[in-house]
Amino acid sequence: MSRLILVLGDQLSPELSALKEADKTSDVVVMAEVADETTYVPHHPKKIALILAAMRKFAAALRADGWTVAYSELDDRGNSGSIAGELLRRAEEHGAREVVATEPGEWRLISVLEDMPLPVRQLPDTRFVASHARFESWAEGRKSLRMEYFYREMRRETGLLMEEGEPAGGKWNFDHDNREPAPEEIDFGGPMRFTPDETVEEVLELVERRFGNGFGEVRPFWFATEAGQARRALTHFVKHALPRFGDYQDAMLDDARFLYHSVLSLYINIGFLEPLEVCRAAEDAWRSGDAPINAVEGFVRQIIGWREFMRGIYFLHGPDYVRRNALNHQRKLPWFYWDETATRMNCVARVVEQTREEAYAHHIQRLMVTGNFALLAGIDPAEVHEWYLSVYADAYEWVEAPNVIGMSQFADGGVFASKPYVSSGNYIAKMSDYCDHCAYSVKRKTGEGACPFNLLYWAFMDRHRERFEKNPRMTQMYATWDRMAEDRRETILAEAGQFLDAMSRGDRV
Repeated sequence: MSRLILVLGDQLSPELSALKEADKTSDVVVMAEVADETTYVPHHPKKIALILAAMRKFAAALRADGWTVAYSELDDRGNSGSIAGELLRRAEEHGAREVVATEPGEWRLISVLEDMPLPVRQLPDTRFVASHARFESWAEGRKSLRMEYFYREMRRETGLLMEEGEPAGGKWNFDHDNREPAPEEIDFGGPMRFTPDETVEEVLELVERRFGNGFGEVRPFWFATEAGQARRALTHFVKHALPRFGDYQDAMLDDARFLYHSVLSLYINIGFLEPLEVCRAAEDAWRSGDAPINAVEGFVRQIIGWREFMRGIYFLHGPDYVRRNALNHQRKLPWFYWDETATRMNCVARVVEQTREEAYAHHIQRLMVTGNFALLAGIDPAEVHEWYLSVYADAYEWVEAPNVIGMSQFADGGVFASKPYVSSGNYIAKMSDYCDHCAYSVKRKTGEGACPFNLLYWAFMDRHRERFEKNPRMTQMYATWDRMAEDRRETILAEAGQFLDAMSRGDRV
């Protein structure tokens, strides 16, 4: 009796646990492009195109390797439109009585598989360094969960950047060396770009036809859509960008969207690249003298530190995590998150424009521009979470939700962040050239043309004083606020309120 082997669109690896469990001679691999997965949030067209093109190529590779693959294209007649429906359809077609799946990266899909009317065995996703049990054992009994300490254990367990049991370079963390402001010039042309082949072109035409009215542009499309291309993109990054990645990883420039960033999260999260494969390529560059320790350590930390930690938090705290709202923020997401022309704030406009055109923005653009503004303005974190999940090609809920709910919006009340990531316009001015071209002045604290980030920062601090004034990392800022003249504080709060009211009315702010 054959079994169905489910392979989802972000599980495109021959090392997938469900495939390792399967019998090539008798089992049937099920892959399905379904309406439910393209529309549960309004995904960026580039993300849809990436996943569908990659799925089609992966299915072809499996067939070439001798697998029987039951593949449903989005426009196929008889396509039920859901993962559950396609499994039931294929079970009847092949007389299968069981489904073997690798655990999905969203509670939503885990629940779908658990509620199936035929047995579904969900296997652990072994493409990660830390299993659920490993993370739970690390987290058990800790008063606070801090990524830095988890990261050190991952370093010890993997041996990455370790020398005789000690961290290479004498420090675990070189973050202090990775905060250089934006340079005047970038000598890196960006991530490797790939010309669409026939398979990709067919998908692009499908996406234009079905999702052409959504947020984002599907063309030009240059993402890798198969593992070989992704490995070429990794080699390109390590050779040409990694040496300067560390210095400028927090910088932002109007005319250099990628700086020295890898954009490899697209390919790791979809299954083309293994996280340790990527980390070891970076480590090899350091050991051979081709990249400095601060760049390589910062890069490795993003993968075996933050990436693994985010997944641990997501599964540790369960499906209700995405609905947390510890600060009781209730404002609607402003329209300018979907249309950059609806705001005069150049930093926000440029990040939204880049997001619309590329389905990509790097971590500081997400955290300290769009995320910072949403937190300062009191936007409902559920709406912020849905926006990030919708617009980025590397966004899957297991990694996106903790980054937004926990780190960006502090909506979990501080499960792992010791303070909210809020700042005035000064941080953005220091780390970017956005303020040079803005209708507002970052140097103005109040009055006509004052930077909204300056006003909203103090309004946020005042609004949440009871919660944060005893936080040792925030007491100095409250002391600064208290030293201001009362009439100045009143002016700041009044002007912040006026800005938020105008924003809520839909005015161009």
